[in-house]
Amino acid sequence: QVRLVPSGGGVVQPGGSLTLSCVAAGIILRDSTVGWYRQAPGNRRELVALIDSGGATNYGSSVKGRFTISRHNTRNILYLQMNSLQSEDTAVYYCNTPGRAVNDYWGQGTQVTVSS
Repeated sequence: QVRLVPSGGGVVQPGGSLTLSCVAAGIILRDSTVGWYRQAPGNRRELVALIDSGGATNYGSSVKGRFTISRHNTRNILYLQMNSLQSEDTAVYYCNTPGRAVNDYWGQGTQVTVSS
């Protein structure tokens, strides 16, 4: 059974930084495509960043150049480094695989609030 548990959310001022972590169980991150998604109030869930088994990354246009996705292969943890945060980045952030996402299988998220 796949479990992806994100943490690290919080309140940060505009321009600040935050790093999210996602502990994975039942899936080997280095052998998989996995990513970060987010859902802001009143909006649809959107893809933030993906990393595949070869380490190639892909980012949503709104976060490109500000966010970095990475993984720790030994610890089986996925990360999202978020810099230059803006109010528009306020959302609940989830880690998931594309396969689970398209089938609407979601675990818990972590809230990120960007506010002065």
